[in-house]
Amino acid sequence: MDATCLYCNEILSGRLGKKFCSPHCRSAYHYNENKHKQDKLYVAIDKQLKLNRRILKEYNKSGLSTVRKQKLLDVGFNPRYFTHYWKNNKGQVYLFCYEFGFLEIQEPSKIKYVLIKWQAYMDKSKY
Repeated sequence: MDATCLYCNEILSGRLGKKFCSPHCRSAYHYNENKHKQDKLYVAIDKQLKLNRRILKEYNKSGLSTVRKQKLLDVGFNPRYFTHYWKNNKGQVYLFCYEFGFLEIQEPSKIKYVLIKWQAYMDKSKY
Protein backbone atom coordinates (compact mmCIF):
# COMPACT_ATOMS: atom_id res chain seq x y z
CA MET A 1 0.00 0.00 0.00
CA ASP A 2 1.41 3.36 -1.05
CA ALA A 3 1.55 6.18 1.49
CA THR A 4 -0.11 9.47 0.59
CA CYS A 5 0.58 13.07 1.51
CA LEU A 6 -1.35 14.09 4.64
CA TYR A 7 -2.34 17.38 2.99
CA CYS A 8 -3.04 16.76 -0.72
CA ASN A 9 -3.29 12.94 -0.81
CA GLU A 10 -0.64 12.60 -3.57
CA ILE A 11 1.25 9.30 -3.55
CA LEU A 12 4.58 9.73 -1.78
CA SER A 13 7.89 8.60 -3.16
CA GLY A 14 11.25 8.51 -1.44
CA ARG A 15 12.15 7.51 2.07
CA LEU A 16 9.97 5.44 4.36
CA GLY A 17 8.00 7.43 6.93
CA LYS A 18 7.63 10.45 4.69
CA LYS A 19 4.35 12.30 5.39
CA PHE A 20 4.29 15.16 2.89
CA CYS A 21 5.10 15.46 -0.79
CA SER A 22 6.51 19.01 -0.52
CA PRO A 23 7.45 21.74 1.94
CA HIS A 24 4.31 23.61 0.85
CA CYS A 25 2.04 20.70 1.85
CA ARG A 26 3.87 20.29 5.17
CA SER A 27 3.45 24.00 5.94
CA ALA A 28 -0.20 24.13 4.84
CA TYR A 29 -1.05 21.03 6.89
CA HIS A 30 0.51 22.42 10.09
CA TYR A 31 -1.08 25.83 9.51
CA ASN A 32 -4.54 24.21 9.34
CA GLU A 33 -3.85 22.11 12.44
CA ASN A 34 -2.65 25.09 14.51
CA LYS A 35 -5.43 27.39 13.35
CA HIS A 36 -7.87 25.54 15.61
CA LYS A 37 -5.53 25.79 18.59
CA GLN A 38 -5.36 29.57 18.15
CA ASP A 39 -9.15 29.76 18.21
CA LYS A 40 -9.19 27.75 21.44
CA LEU A 41 -6.67 30.13 22.98
CA TYR A 42 -8.75 33.14 21.98
CA VAL A 43 -11.89 31.57 23.46
CA ALA A 44 -10.09 30.72 26.72
CA ILE A 45 -8.70 34.26 27.10
CA ASP A 46 -12.05 35.84 26.27
CA LYS A 47 -13.81 33.58 28.77
CA GLN A 48 -11.34 34.53 31.54
CA LEU A 49 -11.66 38.26 30.79
CA LYS A 50 -15.45 38.04 31.01
CA LEU A 51 -15.22 36.07 34.27
CA ASN A 52 -12.80 38.63 35.71
CA ARG A 53 -15.16 41.47 34.75
CA ARG A 54 -18.14 39.72 36.31
CA ILE A 55 -16.24 39.09 39.56
CA LEU A 56 -14.96 42.68 39.77
CA LYS A 57 -18.45 44.02 39.12
CA GLU A 58 -19.95 41.80 41.81
CA TYR A 59 -17.42 42.80 44.46
CA ASN A 60 -17.49 46.51 43.59
CA LYS A 61 -21.10 47.62 43.77
CA SER A 62 -20.24 51.07 45.17
CA GLY A 63 -17.63 52.06 42.57
CA LEU A 64 -14.77 51.93 45.11
CA SER A 65 -14.15 48.88 47.30
CA THR A 66 -11.36 46.97 48.97
CA VAL A 67 -11.37 43.18 49.10
CA ARG A 68 -8.89 40.47 50.04
CA LYS A 69 -7.05 39.18 46.97
CA GLN A 70 -7.56 35.55 48.00
CA LYS A 71 -11.32 36.03 48.09
CA LEU A 72 -11.33 36.94 44.39
CA LEU A 73 -8.87 34.19 43.49
CA ASP A 74 -11.10 31.65 45.23
CA VAL A 75 -14.02 32.46 42.89
CA GLY A 76 -11.90 32.20 39.72
CA PHE A 77 -10.39 35.68 39.29
CA ASN A 78 -7.07 35.63 37.42
CA PRO A 79 -5.13 38.94 37.65
CA ARG A 80 -2.92 38.04 34.68
CA TYR A 81 -5.83 38.71 32.32
CA PHE A 82 -6.81 42.35 31.85
CA THR A 83 -7.78 44.62 28.96
CA HIS A 84 -5.91 47.85 29.75
CA TYR A 85 -4.37 49.88 32.55
CA TRP A 86 -4.52 53.37 34.06
CA LYS A 87 -1.82 55.15 36.05
CA ASN A 88 -2.95 57.67 38.67
CA ASN A 89 -1.09 60.80 39.83
CA LYS A 90 0.65 58.79 42.58
CA GLY A 91 2.11 56.43 39.97
CA GLN A 92 -0.11 53.51 40.98
CA VAL A 93 -1.12 51.32 38.06
CA TYR A 94 -4.67 49.97 38.04
CA LEU A 95 -5.34 47.02 35.77
CA PHE A 96 -8.77 46.90 34.13
CA CYS A 97 -11.12 44.25 32.81
CA TYR A 98 -13.19 46.49 30.59
CA GLU A 99 -14.64 49.18 32.92
CA PHE A 100 -13.71 47.54 36.24
CA GLY A 101 -10.22 48.00 37.64
CA PHE A 102 -8.10 46.66 40.46
CA LEU A 103 -4.91 47.66 42.25
CA GLU A 104 -2.98 45.25 44.45
CA ILE A 105 -1.99 46.68 47.83
CA GLN A 106 0.03 45.05 50.57
CA GLU A 107 -1.18 45.39 54.14
CA PRO A 108 0.79 43.99 57.09
CA SER A 109 -1.00 40.64 57.14
CA LYS A 110 -2.91 40.46 53.84
CA ILE A 111 -2.75 41.30 50.17
CA LYS A 112 -5.82 43.19 49.04
CA TYR A 113 -7.25 44.71 45.88
CA VAL A 114 -8.64 48.20 45.65
CA LEU A 115 -11.49 47.96 43.15
CA ILE A 116 -12.62 50.93 41.06
CA LYS A 117 -14.83 51.67 38.10
CA TRP A 118 -13.59 53.55 35.03
CA GLN A 119 -14.39 57.27 35.18
CA ALA A 120 -14.51 59.88 32.41
CA TYR A 121 -11.50 61.80 33.79
CA MET A 122 -9.33 58.72 33.28
CA ASP A 123 -9.63 59.12 29.50
CA LYS A 124 -7.66 62.37 29.69
CA SER A 125 -4.69 60.95 31.57
CA LYS A 126 -1.53 59.83 29.83
CA TYR A 127 -0.36 56.23 29.99
